[in-house]
Amino acid sequence: MAAAARSRAPAGLAALAVALIGAATIAGAWFFELVLDIRPCPLCLEQRYAYYLVIPLAAVLALAAPRAPRRALIVGFAVIAAAMLINAGLGAYHAGVEWGWWPGPTACAGTAADLGDAASLLDRLEGAKVIRCDAVQWRFLGLSLAGYNLLISLAMAAIAALGIRPIAAPAR
Repeated sequence: MAAAARSRAPAGLAALAVALIGAATIAGAWFFELVLDIRPCPLCLEQRYAYYLVIPLAAVLALAAPRAPRRALIVGFAVIAAAMLINAGLGAYHAGVEWGWWPGPTACAGTAADLGDAASLLDRLEGAKVIRCDAVQWRFLGLSLAGYNLLISLAMAAIAALGIRPIAAPAR
Protein backbone atom coordinates (compact mmCIF):
# COMPACT_ATOMS: atom_id res chain seq x y z
CA MET A 1 0.00 0.00 0.00
CA ALA A 2 2.84 2.41 0.86
CA ALA A 3 4.49 1.75 -2.50
CA ALA A 4 1.21 2.50 -4.29
CA ALA A 5 0.84 5.77 -2.39
CA ARG A 6 4.44 6.71 -3.25
CA SER A 7 3.85 5.98 -6.93
CA ARG A 8 0.86 8.33 -6.83
CA ALA A 9 2.76 11.20 -5.18
CA PRO A 10 3.78 12.69 -8.56
CA ALA A 11 0.13 12.55 -9.66
CA GLY A 12 -0.91 14.43 -6.54
CA LEU A 13 1.78 17.04 -7.13
CA ALA A 14 0.73 17.42 -10.77
CA ALA A 15 -2.89 17.94 -9.71
CA LEU A 16 -1.82 20.46 -7.07
CA ALA A 17 0.30 22.33 -9.63
CA VAL A 18 -2.64 22.49 -12.05
CA ALA A 19 -4.97 23.77 -9.31
CA LEU A 20 -2.49 26.44 -8.17
CA ILE A 21 -1.60 27.61 -11.69
CA GLY A 22 -5.28 27.77 -12.59
CA ALA A 23 -6.15 29.69 -9.42
CA ALA A 24 -3.29 32.14 -10.01
CA THR A 25 -4.43 32.65 -13.61
CA ILE A 26 -8.03 33.38 -12.62
CA ALA A 27 -6.85 35.63 -9.79
CA GLY A 28 -4.77 37.53 -12.35
CA ALA A 29 -7.75 37.86 -14.68
CA TRP A 30 -9.89 39.20 -11.85
CA PHE A 31 -7.08 41.59 -10.85
CA PHE A 32 -6.96 42.99 -14.38
CA GLU A 33 -10.74 43.33 -14.40
CA LEU A 34 -11.48 44.60 -10.89
CA VAL A 35 -8.34 46.55 -9.98
CA LEU A 36 -6.94 47.75 -13.30
CA ASP A 37 -10.41 48.14 -14.88
CA ILE A 38 -9.46 46.16 -17.98
CA ARG A 39 -12.85 44.71 -18.87
CA PRO A 40 -13.06 41.27 -20.49
CA CYS A 41 -14.66 40.75 -23.87
CA PRO A 42 -17.06 37.83 -24.49
CA LEU A 43 -14.20 35.58 -25.68
CA CYS A 44 -12.18 36.43 -22.57
CA LEU A 45 -15.09 35.36 -20.39
CA GLU A 46 -15.51 32.11 -22.34
CA GLN A 47 -11.85 31.29 -21.75
CA ARG A 48 -12.46 31.37 -17.99
CA TYR A 49 -14.95 28.49 -18.08
CA ALA A 50 -12.23 25.84 -18.39
CA TYR A 51 -10.52 27.21 -15.30
CA TYR A 52 -13.78 27.11 -13.34
CA LEU A 53 -14.03 23.39 -14.21
CA VAL A 54 -10.36 22.48 -13.82
CA ILE A 55 -9.45 24.23 -10.56
CA PRO A 56 -11.86 22.32 -8.28
CA LEU A 57 -11.33 19.07 -10.21
CA ALA A 58 -7.56 19.35 -9.83
CA ALA A 59 -7.93 20.16 -6.12
CA VAL A 60 -10.06 17.04 -5.62
CA LEU A 61 -7.53 14.94 -7.55
CA ALA A 62 -4.68 16.33 -5.44
CA LEU A 63 -6.48 15.34 -2.25
CA ALA A 64 -7.67 11.97 -3.57
CA ALA A 65 -4.48 10.88 -5.35
CA PRO A 66 -3.15 8.62 -2.57
CA ARG A 67 -6.38 6.60 -2.22
CA ALA A 68 -8.57 7.04 -5.30
CA PRO A 69 -8.97 4.28 -7.87
CA ARG A 70 -6.44 4.49 -10.69
CA ARG A 71 -9.17 4.75 -13.31
CA ALA A 72 -10.78 7.74 -11.54
CA LEU A 73 -7.43 9.55 -11.43
CA ILE A 74 -6.72 8.83 -15.08
CA VAL A 75 -10.18 10.04 -16.13
CA GLY A 76 -9.81 13.17 -13.98
CA PHE A 77 -6.45 14.05 -15.51
CA ALA A 78 -7.78 13.30 -19.00
CA VAL A 79 -10.71 15.68 -18.43
CA ILE A 80 -8.30 18.38 -17.24
CA ALA A 81 -5.99 17.88 -20.22
CA ALA A 82 -8.89 17.93 -22.69
CA ALA A 83 -10.47 21.03 -21.14
CA MET A 84 -7.20 22.91 -21.21
CA LEU A 85 -6.41 21.86 -24.80
CA ILE A 86 -9.83 23.10 -25.88
CA ASN A 87 -9.17 26.30 -23.94
CA ALA A 88 -5.79 26.65 -25.66
CA GLY A 89 -7.63 26.43 -28.98
CA LEU A 90 -10.02 29.15 -27.85
CA GLY A 91 -7.04 31.28 -26.76
CA ALA A 92 -5.40 30.77 -30.17
CA TYR A 93 -8.65 31.72 -31.90
CA HIS A 94 -8.96 34.86 -29.75
CA ALA A 95 -5.32 35.84 -30.39
CA GLY A 96 -5.96 35.40 -34.13
CA VAL A 97 -8.98 37.69 -33.87
CA GLU A 98 -6.82 40.27 -32.08
CA TRP A 99 -4.16 40.08 -34.80
CA GLY A 100 -6.81 40.37 -37.52
CA TRP A 101 -6.11 36.92 -38.97
CA TRP A 102 -9.84 36.05 -38.96
CA PRO A 103 -13.09 37.71 -37.88
CA GLY A 104 -14.34 37.40 -34.33
CA PRO A 105 -17.77 36.30 -33.17
CA THR A 106 -20.72 38.63 -33.57
CA ALA A 107 -21.17 38.66 -29.77
CA CYS A 108 -18.14 40.92 -29.57
CA ALA A 109 -19.95 43.60 -31.52
CA GLY A 110 -23.10 43.63 -29.40
CA THR A 111 -26.62 42.64 -30.39
CA ALA A 112 -29.52 44.52 -31.90
CA ALA A 113 -32.25 45.41 -29.45
CA ASP A 114 -35.64 47.07 -29.49
CA LEU A 115 -34.67 50.73 -29.59
CA GLY A 116 -37.92 52.10 -28.16
CA ASP A 117 -38.02 55.86 -27.89
CA ALA A 118 -35.04 58.22 -28.09
CA ALA A 119 -34.88 58.89 -24.34
CA SER A 120 -34.68 55.21 -23.39
CA LEU A 121 -32.17 54.61 -26.19
CA LEU A 122 -29.89 57.33 -24.80
CA ASP A 123 -30.23 55.91 -21.28
CA ARG A 124 -29.22 52.45 -22.49
CA LEU A 125 -26.35 53.79 -24.59
CA GLU A 126 -24.88 55.60 -21.59
CA GLY A 127 -24.85 52.40 -19.54
CA ALA A 128 -23.77 50.01 -22.30
CA LYS A 129 -20.13 49.09 -22.69
CA VAL A 130 -19.38 46.40 -25.26
CA ILE A 131 -15.78 45.26 -25.18
CA ARG A 132 -14.53 44.32 -28.63
CA CYS A 133 -12.78 40.97 -29.01
CA ASP A 134 -10.42 42.32 -31.66
CA ALA A 135 -9.18 45.24 -29.54
CA VAL A 136 -6.13 44.33 -27.46
CA GLN A 137 -6.32 46.13 -24.14
CA TRP A 138 -2.97 44.97 -22.74
CA ARG A 139 0.22 43.43 -24.12
CA PHE A 140 3.43 42.30 -22.50
CA LEU A 141 6.39 41.08 -24.56
CA GLY A 142 4.19 41.17 -27.65
CA LEU A 143 1.51 38.84 -26.25
CA SER A 144 -2.00 39.76 -25.21
CA LEU A 145 -3.88 38.11 -22.38
CA ALA A 146 -5.36 35.70 -24.94
CA GLY A 147 -1.84 34.71 -25.99
CA TYR A 148 -0.83 34.13 -22.39
CA ASN A 149 -3.98 32.08 -21.86
CA LEU A 150 -2.94 29.90 -24.80
CA LEU A 151 0.49 29.26 -23.25
CA ILE A 152 -0.84 28.70 -19.72
CA SER A 153 -3.55 26.34 -20.99
CA LEU A 154 -0.98 24.29 -22.92
CA ALA A 155 1.26 24.11 -19.84
CA MET A 156 -1.64 22.97 -17.66
CA ALA A 157 -2.62 20.31 -20.22
CA ALA A 158 0.98 19.07 -20.31
CA ILE A 159 1.15 18.89 -16.51
CA ALA A 160 -2.13 16.95 -16.45
CA ALA A 161 -0.75 14.53 -19.06
CA LEU A 162 2.39 14.08 -16.96
CA GLY A 163 0.17 13.40 -13.95
CA ILE A 164 -1.28 10.38 -15.76
CA ARG A 165 2.11 8.75 -16.37
CA PRO A 166 2.91 7.46 -12.87
CA ILE A 167 -0.56 6.02 -12.30
CA ALA A 168 -0.96 4.57 -15.80
CA ALA A 169 2.43 2.85 -15.79
CA PRO A 170 2.26 -0.87 -15.02
CA ALA A 171 3.17 -1.83 -11.46
CA ARG A 172 6.64 -3.34 -11.05
